[in-house]
Amino acid sequence: MLTFTQLKPPNGDATVTFTLALTAEERTRSRHRFETEDGKVVFLHLPRGTVLHDGDILLEETHNSLIRIIAKPELVVTAFAQTPLLLLRAAYHLGNRHVPVEITPTYLRFSSDSVLRAMLEQLGLEVKEEILPFQPELGAYGQHHHAH
Repeated sequence: MLTFTQLKPPNGDATVTFTLALTAEERTRSRHRFETEDGKVVFLHLPRGTVLHDGDILLEETHNSLIRIIAKPELVVTAFAQTPLLLLRAAYHLGNRHVPVEITPTYLRFSSDSVLRAMLEQLGLEVKEEILPFQPELGAYGQHHHAH
């Protein structure tokens, strides 16, 4: 089993040995055993609190292998609003429930949840379920290891 211990800056030109597709929740596990899509077992042993992002590169402890982290598509709800104020109101209500949310100027995205979906529909947002990579905000107190 390969153990990856160092986070390197994202580098689209890096020659990687493996890729590892992880959900948003899995990308918060800094010390965990995973399996690549081709069946290779890898262990992440990163500093506690490390949150991985799509495109991050990890270095194996013997410095012989690199692995690229990929945001794995997962079931999410994407919400669109007719006005910026309505989108802000929806973000407020989701945040009030401590829900991880991906925030953009045009939509909000969160893990599929029928209760939250109904709440946003009642507020007047257009919502749809999709299978897409999910990249939620880390929060005001979350560790952020590099700029995105």
